Amino acid sequence: MTRAHAVMKRTFVSKDFLMFLLTGGFAAAVNWGSRIVYNIWMPYSAAIVVAYITGMVTAFILAKLFVFTKSTQSTARSVFFFTLVNLVAVLQTWAVSVALAYYVLPWAGFTWHTLDFAHLVGVAVPVFTSYIGHKKWSFRH
Repeated sequence: MTRAHAVMKRTFVSKDFLMFLLTGGFAAAVNWGSRIVYNIWMPYSAAIVVAYITGMVTAFILAKLFVFTKSTQSTARSVFFFTLVNLVAVLQTWAVSVALAYYVLPWAGFTWHTLDFAHLVGVAVPVFTSYIGHKKWSFRH
């Protein structure tokens, strides 16, 4: 293969990252949708955390099956590191969601589905940090 051909084959993002975005997007939809349901029975702040756990279980299963298929770690070790990475991510999600919902959006006069919009942004924030953490620790090979 010539150097020019090799350069042309390079992509901006890897196949693994694209699969992570797809499976993570589905898990994020589970997270976001379940928060709306949980919010019927519990306060917004608590519903964010419980919904995050629901999305996290979904994300682990999908990531193991479709993204990080070359991982040589045991499932128990992967679960341990997956949980650690997601502890950081849930803090990011919670902080952004609560800050937007209760402080930033009201201050800006944004009133359209404030809780839903704030949570959607909060769920999107840890995408890159989570991918790096899962690639380096959760599903290392």
